[in-house]
Amino acid sequence: MRPVYTRLLVALTATAALSGCGYFDSRSAHKAQYEMVGMTSYDLQACAGIPASTKKLNDTTEIWQYDGSKALPTMPSDSGFIPVQSAISIYQSAFGGGGTACRMLVRMDHDRVSEVHYTGNDDEYIGTDGICSIITRGCARQRESTMRRVNGGLFGPVSGFHPPRTPAQSATATYSDQSGKYVPKFTNDDTQPVIQPVK
Repeated sequence: MRPVYTRLLVALTATAALSGCGYFDSRSAHKAQYEMVGMTSYDLQACAGIPASTKKLNDTTEIWQYDGSKALPTMPSDSGFIPVQSAISIYQSAFGGGGTACRMLVRMDHDRVSEVHYTGNDDEYIGTDGICSIITRGCARQRESTMRRVNGGLFGPVSGFHPPRTPAQSATATYSDQSGKYVPKFTNDDTQPVIQPVK
């Protein structure tokens, strides 16, 4: 076999293996964390749906919560020549993966998405947060006009293994009147409170 065909076969095999294990779901979920920042609340609801719950923090800031789940595929029992179920159990206990649920938390600042976080048992076999792509799939497949574009080829700037950096937030989105008057002061003196008034 020619070297070019061998490389192509290896690349196609690796792509198929990664797609079956969650790598591309992870990239899709992390790409959404870039692209959804700046969206209006109307556009977010149009593509991701109505949030499961909301919490108003102040006059300009809210937290919206979306939940999604995915059933694990059933695996054959270890009655054959290859112990599939045992191998998967060993892999999960060593490396994680096999998640089933994601909670997406969206900070809304002045009626626009200012940051997106994922939590829960949301990792697939390769990558992180892959289950969360089921929540953002509607926005990824049919983009809204207020979403920003993220380019950079197949492997950048989005990673399948870690989320993007959280963008800087406005003061009204991160501080209440009380928290603006108090700050943490970390010292070696265990008798002093950590949270102290601003001086």
